[in-house]
Amino acid sequence: MTSNDLALNSESDPAGGATPAKDTKKKGGATDWWAEARGIFWLILGVLAFHSLVAKPFYIPSESMMPTLLVGDRLVVTKYPYGYSYVTPTFHLLPFIHGRLFGHMPKRGDVVIAVPPGSHEDYIKRVIGLPGDRIEVRGGVVYLNGQKIPRRFMGDRMIPVDGNTHCDEAHYYGHRVRGSDGKLYCKLPIYRETLPSGRSYDTIDLGFRPASDEYGPITVPEDKVFLMGDNRDNSADSRFSLADNGLGGPIPWENLGGRAEFITFSLDGYGSLDPLTWGKAFRSGRAGTTLHPEQDAAPARGN
Repeated sequence: MTSNDLALNSESDPAGGATPAKDTKKKGGATDWWAEARGIFWLILGVLAFHSLVAKPFYIPSESMMPTLLVGDRLVVTKYPYGYSYVTPTFHLLPFIHGRLFGHMPKRGDVVIAVPPGSHEDYIKRVIGLPGDRIEVRGGVVYLNGQKIPRRFMGDRMIPVDGNTHCDEAHYYGHRVRGSDGKLYCKLPIYRETLPSGRSYDTIDLGFRPASDEYGPITVPEDKVFLMGDNRDNSADSRFSLADNGLGGPIPWENLGGRAEFITFSLDGYGSLDPLTWGKAFRSGRAGTTLHPEQDAAPARGN
């Protein structure tokens, strides 16, 4: 955010001389603490207004959106694409209020910030279903309005194990491997999913897991959206109840806090208070990565 430059205008006095600028310092060079406090107040208010109405930085603390997002990613979320609601302010202190100001429904495939009903915590997920859509998951494959969302196996991706990506056995049994370079990796099967609009993105499917691979069918109610994480077997999303830390089904569109735009930088978790470690803690190749789905030339058809 840039600061505005203030210019002093010189006006002539009746005698033809220039009117001197007012001396804002107190006598004796004492600091005007009240003026300083007001300046800090307006600065904080401006930052909060920008974060609430325009854009805000976010930190990724979980693996639910792998491979798109890794723990330690920092990203920018814009607040205005869907309009404004009770969860728009930086601090979620308002009670539920129906409707959105300048409201727009998201597009399928958007990566969004969402607040579970009755919570003040931000989740990040992908929009899969819109009002009126019929959603079902069978054997880990998503069906949209009775049609299978096409997906293509893209091979295994070797994601480095580091201070933020642990690839623990409880969630990734058998997928933690040592590469030819002697380093540890999380070897994960990647499936490219393509929506009817032609928007596509990568997901992880580790195999059949009844808790996450079988769901529905349900019809998304009016003014609600169905969200899923890209890490399909390790994501508490619309498939799971609030008691299971999920979203409790499709969530009201008022609970969308914004759209994720791009990654600013990413940290591997090995940094410390020692400034000499900061440079090595940055993951290469992630800064500037867009979080918008790719757009295929021709929309895909279910089979």
